Amino acid sequence: MELRLYDTLSREKRPFVPLDAKNVRMYVCGPTVYDFAHIGNARPVIVFDVLFRLLRHLYGEAHVKYVRNITDVDDKINDRAARDFPGLPLNEAIRKVTEQTGKQFHADVDALGALRPSVEPRATEHIGEMREIIERLVKGGFAYVAEDHVLFSPQAMNAGNSDLPRYGALSNRSLDEMVAGARVDVAPYKKGNTDFVLWKPSKPGEPSWPSPAGIKAEGRPGWHIECSAMAWKHLGEQFDIHGGGIDLVFPHHENEVAQTCCAFHQQRMANYWMHNGFLQVESEKMSKSLGNFITIHELLADWPGEVLRLNMLKTHYRSPIDWTMKSLEESAKTLDDWYRTAADVEPGRPAASVVEPLLDDLNTPLAIAALHGLRGGDIGALAGSLRLLGFLSESAGQWESRKQQASGVDAGEVERLISERTAARARKDFGESDRIRDLLAAMGVAIKDSKEGTTWEVAR
Repeated sequence: MELRLYDTLSREKRPFVPLDAKNVRMYVCGPTVYDFAHIGNARPVIVFDVLFRLLRHLYGEAHVKYVRNITDVDDKINDRAARDFPGLPLNEAIRKVTEQTGKQFHADVDALGALRPSVEPRATEHIGEMREIIERLVKGGFAYVAEDHVLFSPQAMNAGNSDLPRYGALSNRSLDEMVAGARVDVAPYKKGNTDFVLWKPSKPGEPSWPSPAGIKAEGRPGWHIECSAMAWKHLGEQFDIHGGGIDLVFPHHENEVAQTCCAFHQQRMANYWMHNGFLQVESEKMSKSLGNFITIHELLADWPGEVLRLNMLKTHYRSPIDWTMKSLEESAKTLDDWYRTAADVEPGRPAASVVEPLLDDLNTPLAIAALHGLRGGDIGALAGSLRLLGFLSESAGQWESRKQQASGVDAGEVERLISERTAARARKDFGESDRIRDLLAAMGVAIKDSKEGTTWEVAR
């Protein structure tokens, strides 16, 4: 069975044919490091980690290159730096913010079981590539200089260039629809309403670099040009897959396509565009005003990262997901069972019943259903399949210990109380036995009596 992926640009599921099977290339938009990543940010991390793992399974680890960038120059970063470190020069404050939030992002996504990408470029390390692309666009007549800004003109792109894609094709919008449906920056120096910034002058104290296109004042890049530059540097003028959240289709990815295709005179930037759906919390849009804005870091204080990972993968990546406490509890119980059954088993080859749904546009819900089907059969195949999906990173003992630490349960105290309860049952003091059982329940511990003795686990 061949791998088939849904392509946002063509709006169809297509067989995946890499440009070079020995060098499969994927780019995914990464974080802007100004704050803790929220659970919505975790969705593309987990989704494209599964795709990365699947591509490595199909083509070999040495033949897949995954690039996920870090945006470390942005207005939000500047604002956060000025707020948190008012006594420091802005550039020094920015460095502190990006170092701290970048480190936290890595810790959070590591806990989710995500592999590190092959390359993780930072925007500020690719200013030279950005300037070069901008120079090409100005020379080609697709961009222009106005009041120390460089702006891209979608009208120029669509003006009879049959060898280029149509601006708006990815998001399936006309220029008029983009003007009507988007917040358009009004500026007197813009030639057209849909023109967007490639480069802008820096304010005093802000990060700045020598400007392109003959501009004397120093400046800094616009947001969209950053990903075009990093993708070009590490994957070339064309590559296989570009991924991200559905919210990035317009304007970010639309503008990436425009910049890259016009700079290098290509019909395509990526052969497949993949986008994950939105996330809601308890059936409501996540927002700070509603009080349901949840960071990955906050969730990891209460749940092992693999629980969050499974909870995310139970919904197909292109569908909206409703993040609920009930679903988290169910995911935790499923992981408990998988760890007890397969964590300490030598992993075998992933089962075809699990791999085949993944080949059908990452159908993880069907793959998870197949995992349940392996529960009473080939446990080696179950272990290998779970590892392909990024689970079972620990032994069964480590998993249980992690759960206990997360819940604050003192394992020694639990064992002592269970011994006292066993003694009370032996002398038929059932009142004392019930009292200890209730005490354990209040501590968040569930016990189970059997012929072999009493076992316990942290209750959810």
